Amino acid sequence: MSATSEWVTPPTRPELIESLVSGVDRYNPSNVGILEDYLYHQIRSREYDCLANLAILKLYQFNPDLYNPDVVVNILVKALASVPFPDFNLSVALLDDRASNANMEEPDPLPGLLPFLNNLHSLLQQCRFPAFWALYRSDALESLRDNYTVEVVGFEDSIREVALRAVRATFQKIGRKRLGSYLDLEGSDLDEYVARLGWRSDTSTGVIEVPQNPDNQIASTVVQEDIKLPQLTKVISHAISAV
Repeated sequence: MSATSEWVTPPTRPELIESLVSGVDRYNPSNVGILEDYLYHQIRSREYDCLANLAILKLYQFNPDLYNPDVVVNILVKALASVPFPDFNLSVALLDDRASNANMEEPDPLPGLLPFLNNLHSLLQQCRFPAFWALYRSDALESLRDNYTVEVVGFEDSIREVALRAVRATFQKIGRKRLGSYLDLEGSDLDEYVARLGWRSDTSTGVIEVPQNPDNQIASTVVQEDIKLPQLTKVISHAISAV
């Protein structure tokens, strides 16, 4: 199954959710609880279903009284790990300005967190992984870590997978220190992580070999044009007549 097919229809999506996402029932506000429960299942199980989560945001658009800021933040947190796919931007595009929502019993955390989440997403898109980890670990995002990402099983490892995709596509060899800065790991934690990947590490030089793949191999391409003599004659004749 291709990456696009898995994005449209994840193999872990239950039949009930498939019927909601694919049919007109996705706009039925009475189904929002089912979709929210499915989101929290994704959080606990490391599964991910972008279209189901977008359906929640669309229901919030049509039914502002259903709006749950914690659900929205969790959707955006899960979408961060989808880079380079456009899931995060698609989710943000469905958000309304709710900072002045007077019906909420507690302050809405989304307006304060959204700029930081946008910054985190931009850093991932730009492959600025050390800067991502520095911002994520900062005091400014303590509430995000303590209230949201701590609940998302495997969140940090899913971000490391984003970094690994970039490393696999770019490097044949990479320094141990640089890889550690991309993964926010050092010492024995980094050694164990690299060992699980099956990558070879030279302890004497501190260089880690990235396995060969179609993206990190340099291959020369020979372009050969086959021009028939009559075609060349026409070109020359046209050039002479134009002088």
